[in-house]
Amino acid sequence: MFPSISLVQEIGLAVLLVAALVWVLGLGHILWDSRFHHPEPDAYEGLPVIPSQRTASGHPMESVELTQAEQEAFAGLVRTIPLH
Repeated sequence: MFPSISLVQEIGLAVLLVAALVWVLGLGHILWDSRFHHPEPDAYEGLPVIPSQRTASGHPMESVELTQAEQEAFAGLVRTIPLH
């Protein structure tokens, strides 16, 4: 192909060009897909349910006594969590 470079260099150049072509085609495919495939705005990808507590009488370090004001504040906070 080129008289001034060796056969090994020609093979390396061909491999490099093929790799660059595959990369450009892959990038084009990714960009093309991202133009047309948008996730639904209502799609929720979190946990389907919150796991239940093990037991009420667990380790003493796993429980905290709340005051009435703290319980009401926590209940208000829980009501703001969107359930889908």
